[in-house]
Amino acid sequence: MAIKLWAARLERPLTEAESERLTALLPESRRERLLRVKDPARWREPLCAYLLLRLALRETYGWEALPDIALSPGGKPCFPAHPDVYFNLSHTSGAVLVGLSGHPIGVDIERVRPMSPNALRRLAPDVEESAFFPCWVRREARAKLDGAHMDALLRAETPLRDGEFYYPLDTFPGYAAGAATDRPESPGPVSLYTLDELIREMVAGGDFQK
Repeated sequence: MAIKLWAARLERPLTEAESERLTALLPESRRERLLRVKDPARWREPLCAYLLLRLALRETYGWEALPDIALSPGGKPCFPAHPDVYFNLSHTSGAVLVGLSGHPIGVDIERVRPMSPNALRRLAPDVEESAFFPCWVRREARAKLDGAHMDALLRAETPLRDGEFYYPLDTFPGYAAGAATDRPESPGPVSLYTLDELIREMVAGGDFQK
């Protein structure tokens, strides 16, 4: 399966009813994890990331529900019942990104924002502020490709390893995004949604009644 990508711009807060219905759509393990976050205002991005994943799986495989999600030995989320379906999620303030593939994939999206000099020196001492977020999403996506090099890549960027490929992605103004994979297979355009468009798609699918 070729790499497929979806992103949604969250231009408004979720209503209480939307939050409740989205929470009910999550697999039990994900729902329990989310409910440990005490501030409901912080639920929007992870809830919408899983809603977007649900839409991606429906479009690609015709699945009507999210399968159970577990962690691989490297600590990466996976579908134990579908080992040939690889996915990765990322969310940042106001946006979410989902990648699907028949091979390992890592994705990241970040809202571009000012960085303090101290943060730049600590996270990327050799990178200009204007290049920080493109550099950071590359590091995050590569770290999430298999989970095995997470600590090293987040401390400092290293050259691409043999068999590792990275592609910057066009999503929304004011955001940087990218995808890492183990195949020389450039992804196509990202399917872009607003929050209202995303919810309309799920309403049309019959499993999210407003």
